[in-house]
Amino acid sequence: MIIRIFRATIHEGKEAEFREFFLHTALPLVKSQPGLVSATPGLPRPESPREFCMVMVWKDVESLKAFAGEDWQNPHIHPDEAELVADRALHHYDLAQLITA
Repeated sequence: MIIRIFRATIHEGKEAEFREFFLHTALPLVKSQPGLVSATPGLPRPESPREFCMVMVWKDVESLKAFAGEDWQNPHIHPDEAELVADRALHHYDLAQLITA
């Protein structure tokens, strides 16, 4: 499984508009994708009031490619959020399989 962490920094003054899009458009869109195991949205904290994130777990690379395309390792944004996002970052990790005794 693959952990995908997307982080977006929003233009000042656009936080409320992005929050609405993030929770009511982006999150349902991601959650409807085949191969998604989980999606957890992260909202800004006082020390980073313009920063949002989403932590996703995907079944495999093929599922992730079906969602994000062949360029799945680069951060993409929905056209509806393009004018809201000042910066974005994306990181991928293999999910550690823990062994319990």
